[in-house]
Amino acid sequence: MTTPRRTARRPLAPGVAAPREPVDPARIGRRVVRRRAKGMDAGAIAAALEEARFDARQDSRHEDLADDARGRAELAEWERIAQLLATTPEGTVYDPDADIVVQAELAADAAAAAAREAELREAARIAARADELQALRELGTLEQTEPRDGDEAVRDELIRRAGGFVQADVDGWLAHALAAHLGHYRDPAAREAAAGLLTPPVLAHAALLAELARLVPSADVDQLAFAARLATAEPEAVSALTAFLTRIHTDRS
Repeated sequence: MTTPRRTARRPLAPGVAAPREPVDPARIGRRVVRRRAKGMDAGAIAAALEEARFDARQDSRHEDLADDARGRAELAEWERIAQLLATTPEGTVYDPDADIVVQAELAADAAAAAAREAELREAARIAARADELQALRELGTLEQTEPRDGDEAVRDELIRRAGGFVQADVDGWLAHALAAHLGHYRDPAAREAAAGLLTPPVLAHAALLAELARLVPSADVDQLAFAARLATAEPEAVSALTAFLTRIHTDRS
């Protein structure tokens, strides 16, 4: 059996779309070897391995092939398959479908592909929700909208679209919703998760709003507008103020 010689890889021709993921020469090499090795017995594998070693020695003499990741991977794969068949009964032929290493790689590839697909779907969801919230802002009805699970990530997307500038109206909307337990914040688990998803100013704003609403139930949103300014300027001080107000309320109870 003669193993085809490798040559330097040519770049993609103009107009040919590049693959979505970076090409992995080592992975390509292993797959090529597995396709060739399928159905071969130990003797044929040993012969192919010797030819791969010969190729490796020849390639080492050429500067453009001396550091060929694909070539090294092909040689290593022939060696692995040869060792695998050396432990099997005489006459056994190589079958990639029965190779636990191959099957583990395929499972990992499938899991990675599923994860990438999930990331794409989530990115699309965030983008669509960001468009929706932007439209509601322009209509002046954002405050009448209840937040949904994942809107913390949408907040980050809106900031990204604005070149990194914090969207004060969106932050205020989330703080009010968190303080009043609106939307997905009705769930205690969502409120707990918000501590790791929202910024200190938003969290401080929400906490202060909740405490002020408890102390002065009749206060409306406009009367508490100062809370956002305080939380943005000094979130730590606002947190301390909230704790102090909570203590006062507790002592009076």
